[in-house]
Amino acid sequence: MTDLTTRAGRIAALKAAAKERILILDGSWGVMFQKKKLTEADYRAQRFADYDGQMKGNNDILCLTRPDLVAELHDAYFAAGADISETNTFSGTTIAQADYGLDAATVRDINYEGARIGREVADRWLAEHPDKPRFIAGSIGPLNVMLSMSSDVNDPGARKVTFDQVYQAYREQVAALYEGGVDLFLIETITDTLNCKAAIKAIMDLRDEGHEELPIWISGTITDRSGRTLSGQTAEAFWNSIKHCKPFAVGFNCALGADLMRPHIAEMARIADTLVAAYPNAGLPNAMGEYDEEPHQTGHQLHEWAKDGIVNILGGCCGTTPDHIRHVADEVRGLTPRPIPERPKAMRLAGLEPFELA
Repeated sequence: MTDLTTRAGRIAALKAAAKERILILDGSWGVMFQKKKLTEADYRAQRFADYDGQMKGNNDILCLTRPDLVAELHDAYFAAGADISETNTFSGTTIAQADYGLDAATVRDINYEGARIGREVADRWLAEHPDKPRFIAGSIGPLNVMLSMSSDVNDPGARKVTFDQVYQAYREQVAALYEGGVDLFLIETITDTLNCKAAIKAIMDLRDEGHEELPIWISGTITDRSGRTLSGQTAEAFWNSIKHCKPFAVGFNCALGADLMRPHIAEMARIADTLVAAYPNAGLPNAMGEYDEEPHQTGHQLHEWAKDGIVNILGGCCGTTPDHIRHVADEVRGLTPRPIPERPKAMRLAGLEPFELA
């Protein structure tokens, strides 16, 4: 019997569960914190009482100042049927947190505590429901700078950061998430594939230095109807660029609702010889920037994806709530996960477009 008190045991259980059923990820964190009507004092607490500047809006800092709310949200999503919940560390790099003037030690604490809180909640759920383990994914979000695109329209070679700087920022994040107890890494909402590659290298280097190997889940973002990521790649080119790390799962999240995301998920389902994951927004935002898609609408659309056999993991992104996740979990319960295809051997390369030489 698998020992779920060990990370190796949980990883084995995660992989076994993925073969049996469609796994469920949690939903949005930002929208749920917004519903709490938090004040500047919630974000500061005692630790940042003398902080010079506005902290409100930095949701990651709540891992340090309102850990009770972070734990409460993990609980809410697990109760809704989620198998996997993300750490509250979407912007947990020194590069992203530089907007708030936070130092490396504080950023490390955000990631460590984010992982520790999630681990504690998941372990409690395991103790109460040993037949259904819950898993914690270390959330590694995008940066506010890009390696693939110029920061100056008049200078194509201009960059605000180097690859080494991006790598180091991600290296510090993944080390703290690992130490805090995550079961897998989720590099998500990827707009720039080169930034993603820096995160992948950080994770693989951690493994090569003797740390336990954790599954890697990679989730890109198709930004508009062009069917390309912000750095210009098609779905297949994106897959060719990152498949060398043999990810546990690959897919897309954010930017689009389920109706507009479906063709890109279907394409990934065709080409990827691993699990395919998707967590769309609750439709597109309205004129006020809010999301109107009801939980039953999201659940129905993702039911169709599951019924058609194009997904292995489903969840929600912007605008989705525990109620959305509950409907998704109910709608796909009992449906067979997508079988992983065996693709013929070929040399597959990528720039903005894919290239294949059989």
